[in-house]
Amino acid sequence: MQIKGKAFKFGDSISTDHIAPGRLFHLRTNLPELAKHVLEDADPEFASKVQPGDFVVGGKNFGLGSSREHAPTIIKLAGVGAVLAESFARIFYRNAINIGLPVLICDTNQINAGDELEVDVSKGEIKDITKGITIQAKPLPDVMIKILNDGGLLEHFRKHGGFALDA
Repeated sequence: MQIKGKAFKFGDSISTDHIAPGRLFHLRTNLPELAKHVLEDADPEFASKVQPGDFVVGGKNFGLGSSREHAPTIIKLAGVGAVLAESFARIFYRNAINIGLPVLICDTNQINAGDELEVDVSKGEIKDITKGITIQAKPLPDVMIKILNDGGLLEHFRKHGGFALDA
């Protein structure tokens, strides 16, 4: 799974409320509409600028806060190819994999906003084309790669009739 796009850089402690603002809770049953507001409390122009395949690049503890499954869902609906961060809140990380949004743990200090990136999710390799450097991410377990390749946990279950943990 290779993804190419531009980096949108965010700092530490981007919460699920930054991703899916609580004041827009009434849109939780209309996720495409809610996706038009993704990350607007962190960057009011993000939703209008993001292009398919682009990357959200965070710092430490990305996705902290309440367990809102719609937070990673609207990031994916906005077209984001993957989220790269130094660390993730555990529930956000699990929700992202479950809905088929790649999340990679890596040193994001070397990545600047606007950098062109090419990410090989299976290898955990991030090429910063702008800088000509390669950053190694913590590799995802094979089962997570399989779930991502299937489009998320629900699609994985549909395809295999349950967990298919063997290669």
